[in-house]
Amino acid sequence: MTRHVPLLLLAGYLLLFGLLAIQPNDRTVWWAENLPILAIVGIVVVLHRRFQFTPLACGLMAVLVYLHTIGGHFTFSRVPFGWVTDTFGFQRNHFDRVAHFSVGFYAFAIAEVLLARGLVRSRFLLFSYPLFFILAVAAGYEVFEWQFAVLGDPSAGVEVLGSQGDVWDAQRDMLADGLGAAAALALFARRERRRLAREL
Repeated sequence: MTRHVPLLLLAGYLLLFGLLAIQPNDRTVWWAENLPILAIVGIVVVLHRRFQFTPLACGLMAVLVYLHTIGGHFTFSRVPFGWVTDTFGFQRNHFDRVAHFSVGFYAFAIAEVLLARGLVRSRFLLFSYPLFFILAVAAGYEVFEWQFAVLGDPSAGVEVLGSQGDVWDAQRDMLADGLGAAAALALFARRERRRLAREL
């Protein structure tokens, strides 16, 4: 059953993508939000043919894909997430921060590849490389959002940027990415503690 998990997750994504492609809030924003995710899905599918990610790694990677697809349909600031805002007394919709946190989950899959293929020989590199990779991707994505907002359609640019009036939005988004990576790596360390004690 577990070997079917990647296929089920992919099928679920394609179904969600198809449904949420129908009448999105803003088609320009929809394309801007979905093209990077389509690229990620394509890369993971190709990599999965060479390296069989565990079901847990696949599930963690799917979180961002699903959340981002939802965010692309509504635009992130308009995703129905009011119950969280109301429960915690937030001043803004934090759905995008949850999605940014899930970006960090890819650190788990990166660490899985590094350990399984013997690409690193120290625990420091095993845990620091995925974290730094996620932080680099996070910074790159913030630059993409900034350039899209500056060069693209002004209203769509504001929606993709999604700062909702927060002048520190980019920094907080990157922090969320990094915290997600730290959480994923802590989970990885717990799951692989016996192997790490043996090999590193």
